[in-house]
Amino acid sequence: MTDLGFDGRVAVVTGAGGGLGREYALLLASRGARVVVNDTGGSTAGEGTDEGPAESVSREIRDLGGEAAADTHSVATPEGGHAVVRTALDAYGTVDILVNNAGILRDAPFHDMTAELLDPVLDVHLKGAFYVTRPAWDVMRERGYGRVVNTTSAAGLLGTANKSNYGAAKTGLIGLTRVLAAEGSAYGIKVNAVAPIALTRMLTQSMTRTGEQGKTPEREPEREPGRAGQAMTVERMKSFVDKLDPALVAPAVAYLAHEDCPVSGEMYTVGAGHVSRFFVGRTDGYFNPALSMEDVRDHFDEIRDETGYTVPRDPGEETGRLFRTVSG
Repeated sequence: MTDLGFDGRVAVVTGAGGGLGREYALLLASRGARVVVNDTGGSTAGEGTDEGPAESVSREIRDLGGEAAADTHSVATPEGGHAVVRTALDAYGTVDILVNNAGILRDAPFHDMTAELLDPVLDVHLKGAFYVTRPAWDVMRERGYGRVVNTTSAAGLLGTANKSNYGAAKTGLIGLTRVLAAEGSAYGIKVNAVAPIALTRMLTQSMTRTGEQGKTPEREPEREPGRAGQAMTVERMKSFVDKLDPALVAPAVAYLAHEDCPVSGEMYTVGAGHVSRFFVGRTDGYFNPALSMEDVRDHFDEIRDETGYTVPRDPGEETGRLFRTVSG
């Protein structure tokens, strides 16, 4: 089997000034892609700007023999999203790959959540992916080819305390991924999502906050034997983090961004060299044409039974299954 390459491809990676984004940019460039390194250089809360991180990673790529252009526009506005894509068009003439990685944290318990904590997180994670993808989409549609990789999180898929803003944004990206996969299929565009588990500034901040509050961290990679439902302790998590190298997430992201990737609309969790798929399943359930509240109560275990679950590809398939059930 030949090695996978990106010769002739142009990639935009948002939030690429450090952590996961930097690893994505470095790997794509090392395989031949010309990369736009986007990063505002702000704090994990999205405060401040600094041209240094984007310039530094771009310079690192060029020093290694690759091609890269730095971009410091914010993804949080339509104008910023257009400007990011314009950097790619001005530098390289097109956009083939977009990795929506930019993100910030503004954690708080839900009873303390405010608009000032909610809106910036939605703006960067969810709207930011929308604002950058929208102009890139026009280019990809016209050329009949594109790859988009969005970044979701277990905080949304599975739920994590103190992250109602972050979890809502990350779960919104799942919906965006699925819809764009459906719309992009006729134009050679594939859209998938990753839920990374890696030691980054954001995870470090979450762990620090967790330690201060005495609660569990954002993501528990495993459960302790014999203690079902009890989260890994902060101490054990800290002993595990040396395995959470961001570079071990990059290969999965790069493959999803490659022309050989066969899937679209899917979600993958990646960390410490392990890759697995998240999916939305549907139980066989219970049917009664005269359904009552008491029926739901009395058959709730049957409704929740995961034996024989299915994975509908789209709402049409899910509705089709319902039609077959009610039609006998």
